[in-house]
Amino acid sequence: MKYSRIKPILDITISFIAMFIFCPIFLLIALLIKVDSKGSVFFKQKRIGKNKKEFYILKFRTMRTDTPQDKPTHLLQNSDIFITNVGRVLRKTSLDELPQIINILKGEMSIIGPRPALWNQYDLIVERDIYGANDLYPGLTGWAQINGRDELPIDVKARFDGEYVTRMSFSFDVEIFFKTVFTVLKSEGVREGASQSSKKVNQ
Repeated sequence: MKYSRIKPILDITISFIAMFIFCPIFLLIALLIKVDSKGSVFFKQKRIGKNKKEFYILKFRTMRTDTPQDKPTHLLQNSDIFITNVGRVLRKTSLDELPQIINILKGEMSIIGPRPALWNQYDLIVERDIYGANDLYPGLTGWAQINGRDELPIDVKARFDGEYVTRMSFSFDVEIFFKTVFTVLKSEGVREGASQSSKKVNQ
């Protein structure tokens, strides 16, 4: 049996287990967010899923309710003024991404795959079409994430996503998962706020 057929079953099984394990952490984070700032516990944003079907990704809210919508955080001017105190910790540890377990259980995402593009990141969507990366379920983490994340130019990010398409396997997913853990611990590739170089990269 092809790995592509087994992968969704593994995703759902692992996500059910993770939801059970992380339930106390979910509740604690939700409480801290409510105490720290006004607004919803969760943040929803329209993203591009498998076969370019739109869906709403879930995250713990890390920014104020008056933050500009549908724009990557690393392209915001002075993004620090929008990030909440609790949000700063959640983003540094990537704990804000935990609610995407729900997206996986709903069959909208995978644990490993290309990170879902914003609905208006047309340049990235077009580049991914070249490599067939839009034909996969987007992932909680992916090959591009551990090779530069926000620091990658659009064309390079798409090439890494394309490499994942050709190399996708159980062993490769395991490798990406454990490398993601180390990347998160070192906070590599995370950029908050626009810089001159990032503008050139992402325009």
